[in-house]
Amino acid sequence: MADFLTFGLNSGAPADNALEDERLTCGLQEGREEAYEELVAQYEQPVYNLVYRLLSDPRDVSDVVQEVFLKIFRNIEKFRHQSSLKTWIYRIAVNEAHNYRRWVFRHQRNEVTLEEYGEGRAGVADMLSDEGRSPLEQVLDGERLVLIEEALSRIPPVYRAAVVLRDMEDLSYDEVAQVLDVSIGTVKSRILRGREALRRELLGRLEPEPALQWSPQPAE
Repeated sequence: MADFLTFGLNSGAPADNALEDERLTCGLQEGREEAYEELVAQYEQPVYNLVYRLLSDPRDVSDVVQEVFLKIFRNIEKFRHQSSLKTWIYRIAVNEAHNYRRWVFRHQRNEVTLEEYGEGRAGVADMLSDEGRSPLEQVLDGERLVLIEEALSRIPPVYRAAVVLRDMEDLSYDEVAQVLDVSIGTVKSRILRGREALRRELLGRLEPEPALQWSPQPAE
């Protein structure tokens, strides 16, 4: 058990993160139980929060998250460190959320209509944990966060993913591009459009508060 201490994921320089990714990946590829436990402990909550924000029905999140980790375990042999482990995992999560939405479109067209227009949306903050709070969450109180989460559910999914990854998961533009498998120019365009759509959804719903006020900014 002691030798598993090498699999701890530390916050540090990119080179250190890359080394930790490599060590954890080696443990996963060797089928070491401790490595699987470390992966789940490190990524279960972030993946859950990400999928939660990309889907319209919170009841579907747990099933999709479970499928994400199954895909990770089944495909870890294919991971070649061309991106960070986090970016690779987030790409799987975004793809699984997208695949689920496509399944809903094919099998439950009525529900897809609700997804596109935001009707019947359940409260979105009920199941979110305080663990791993994003920079945005740290400066907004719970009520305002609920409004933003609900507004996110009403913007087109392609823009929602870009905004969530950049503004709530705090990924760089390059990391978002890797997760979505698109160019940085496309990422910036989607973020710009997504922030504008979010601004329109929030217009008139958030009272200005100088210390807490947040509004979407143009993509850099």
